[in-house]
Amino acid sequence: MKKIGLLFLFLIQLSCSGQENKKVNGISFVSSREEVTQKAINPVLEVNASHAAVMPFGFIRDVNSPEIIFNTQRQWYGETRSGARQYITMLHENGIAVMVKPQIWIWRGIFTGHLKMEAEEDWKKLETSYENFILVYARLAEETESEYFCIGTELEQFTKNRPEFWTKLISKIKSVYSGKLTYAANWDEFTRTPFWGELDYIGIDAYFPLSEEKTPSLSQLQAGWQPHKEKIEQLSRTLKKPVLFTEFGYRSTDYTAKKPWLADRNNVAVNFDAQSNATKALFEEFWKEDWFAGGFIWKWFIHHENAGGLNDNRFTPQNKPVEKVIRDHYKLF
Repeated sequence: MKKIGLLFLFLIQLSCSGQENKKVNGISFVSSREEVTQKAINPVLEVNASHAAVMPFGFIRDVNSPEIIFNTQRQWYGETRSGARQYITMLHENGIAVMVKPQIWIWRGIFTGHLKMEAEEDWKKLETSYENFILVYARLAEETESEYFCIGTELEQFTKNRPEFWTKLISKIKSVYSGKLTYAANWDEFTRTPFWGELDYIGIDAYFPLSEEKTPSLSQLQAGWQPHKEKIEQLSRTLKKPVLFTEFGYRSTDYTAKKPWLADRNNVAVNFDAQSNATKALFEEFWKEDWFAGGFIWKWFIHHENAGGLNDNRFTPQNKPVEKVIRDHYKLF
């Protein structure tokens, strides 16, 4: 009987250890005009995703405006608090863990990293507005028992110029949310983010330039990762914090790994081999590392049957050859 008890204890420990080592195999779940149905969740399960980022939005008029407009009736359903709650509930009912990732959109798609006020009065207004915005969704994350919360996305000038605000904000978030925290730093920002020590994960939107080739090979892409990977690992080991790719992915275009962050609507030729090779290289370089937690593919639309496809050169992997690459890899990890 004693031996059976010890064996049972060993199996429990082994099971827990396996759970701890599981990677975040995530997708970025794009907000829609309507509620999520089981039909929308099934393709997420079929690609073997274990996690999803839910992304309610706030809007800013221009790069020098301090007011964030959010949770209004004029927004799409999935961009609001009630919509985000419904998405989270459906994902949780299907056993998918959630990162709540509130994001800002500046009119005409101006890069959020440039958000910067000229006057102290406007900085204070922005701080008040951003705190209101982020705490609404931190409370939602707690109410829904969401596993992760992202405190901001690609806001380098804001974090650089107002570090004391961010330290205080993190403390306020922790007073209302008990899960794991990260911040989504842009690929060229993460070494300068001042508050990693106060968070659980070093979050990176991993659009690193890897190759100038039209269709780079797997080995060329892996070679391109080495200088970036060395910096990422060094920071992780120095701070003793795991790294989470809060966004990663590639467009299905020629030269996709040259400037992976480009999201402009241009007529670059469709290239599925380049997209698949770049995704494979990222998986090969990071998913086996003990300091790497996983990541969220950019991006996944609710209406799977109408997303992506063989004429699409955008980021989504849906209905493209790279979808199988992701499915097969996520199944292993």
